[in-house]
Amino acid sequence: MRIELAGVEKEYRSGGQALAVLQGVNLVIEEQSVTSIVGPSGSGKTTLLGIMAGLDRPTRGTVRIGDTELTALTEDGRAGFRAAHVGFVFQTFHLLPSLTALENVQVPLELSPEGGKLAAREIRERARALLDRVGLAERTHHYPAQLSGGEQQRVALARAFVTRPRVLFADEPTGNLDRETGSRIVALLEELNQDARTTLVLVTHDLALADRTDRILHIDGGRLREEALR
Repeated sequence: MRIELAGVEKEYRSGGQALAVLQGVNLVIEEQSVTSIVGPSGSGKTTLLGIMAGLDRPTRGTVRIGDTELTALTEDGRAGFRAAHVGFVFQTFHLLPSLTALENVQVPLELSPEGGKLAAREIRERARALLDRVGLAERTHHYPAQLSGGEQQRVALARAFVTRPRVLFADEPTGNLDRETGSRIVALLEELNQDARTTLVLVTHDLALADRTDRILHIDGGRLREEALR
């Protein structure tokens, strides 16, 4: 799906004053492209990603994914859109500690519109196949506390792709991992994304990771520009 932002601004109130986090962002991300967003801490990267994903609303401006204007939807409407079309990978994994690796992967599919039409067996099989794909076939019944950081992120990757999303947002997917483990996670992400043909947008501090993407966007002081970092 194509992503379009027009005149997006985000302000927060602090001590009675408006604090501008995003300023006049206009952006088009083409369908099935891979885009990275880089910039210093506090520059607005995660805020921008959250607004693109419909997790947050801009103060002004519009966000459109495919034919849907997210900024025109209610909170429930945006949640329904994400469940049907969007996958997420986070720096801190966000796995549910009381569920096994297999159960964690099953959750978004069970909650999706498609999942309501599938038998429990079909949901389990799809989740199991993705865990096998990321090299965790022997860890399906382990809980997050029993897994290493790299293994938890591989579970998170399987979870992100289980609904076959049209768009995937990744926020510092290697931020909590050592360089070698992070490189393996990036290779897996690229492989899964290539097969799924999603539109991938990722936030990263890792310029080596950014350099592997189709396009690099730099944000600083809430303003976005395209920058050739290669």
